[in-house]
Amino acid sequence: MTDAIGLLALESLLSAEERAFADSVRRLVDDQVRPHVAEWYENGRAPVRELARELGKLGLLGAHLTGYGCAGVSAVAYGLSCLELEAGDSGVRSLVSVQGSLAMFAIWKYGSEEQKQQWLPRMAAGEAIGCFGLTEPDHGSDPAGMTTRAVRDGDDWLLSGTKMWITNAPVGELAVVWARIEEGITGFVVPLAEPGVTVNEIHHKMSLRASATGELVFDNVRLPASAQLPGARGLKAPLSCLTEARYGIVWGALGAARDCLDTAIRYVGTREQFGRPLAGFQLTQAKLADMALELQKGYLLALHLGRLADAGTLQPEQVSVGKLNNVREALKIARTCRTLLGANGISGEYPIMRHANNLESVLTYEGTSEVHQLVIGQKLTGLSAFA
Repeated sequence: MTDAIGLLALESLLSAEERAFADSVRRLVDDQVRPHVAEWYENGRAPVRELARELGKLGLLGAHLTGYGCAGVSAVAYGLSCLELEAGDSGVRSLVSVQGSLAMFAIWKYGSEEQKQQWLPRMAAGEAIGCFGLTEPDHGSDPAGMTTRAVRDGDDWLLSGTKMWITNAPVGELAVVWARIEEGITGFVVPLAEPGVTVNEIHHKMSLRASATGELVFDNVRLPASAQLPGARGLKAPLSCLTEARYGIVWGALGAARDCLDTAIRYVGTREQFGRPLAGFQLTQAKLADMALELQKGYLLALHLGRLADAGTLQPEQVSVGKLNNVREALKIARTCRTLLGANGISGEYPIMRHANNLESVLTYEGTSEVHQLVIGQKLTGLSAFA
């Protein structure tokens, strides 16, 4: 038997440095995530702060950023790290994506030098955890409708509003918060210990249970002028951060799919029915072949996007193609693998149902499938169908 990615020897397309980086992340996941993640998921709680420090030691937080203690790896290497992390659990990859591609990237791209020096080295080390406050209770796919506002009060700002479904919020030290001001939309770096900030953890989740998710409530929070991200002007700023995070998801979803398929291949090779292994039945092999085919295609797509990113030519609609395809196909793979395990497919002893449940969230966040379809449709036709 071969592993799922090994079918087309796709790792031969990687450089030695890229393979080595991916292998180091896989070892971390094998040592520190796999032995515990089923329990984290069942209990709905993971040691996020401790895990962040271990991820920081390996340079995984803001890995694709340069300077300020960041590793500065290539886009492909960063994508491979997302694949390996999500092969462990989507929640672990979400921790890294939100920290590095949303909160850190926003400060790195749009922040002042003072903000960068204050926050980025500590965030890269996992000593400070950040979150990204864009989604609101009534504004998810339409961030332009946000109602969170900041008004001037002398030299300060007063921030009021609510952000919902915010990964890392319950364990975070700071939030990059997007708000409407008189001139439009801008961002602020908000320490979560400030008076007027309330963080409510969201419980009873059926997905991403190894990830901390919360609500942020701002009640006339007083912020100095220096809290504003000076380079963030208009909705394009937060949307560019989402593009960064979506790129990681293109790779990450493949990790969940690979783990499901590898698990299923091992299982059907040893599980016997009607006197022979399940792997010897035609219908089983047809399912495995179809899933492996989609996994290879998704990997090639992710790698192509990574090479475009490293060349500096990657476009947002191209990331939408990757996110739409790879998450959709990963979810199909997880569901099909569940059928191959029969009743055992729902057991926490195996990772497949956990991955399938997690991918239901991945399918929705950072842009629903419908949003990405419309992004692609607009590029193809030149017409916006959002309104």
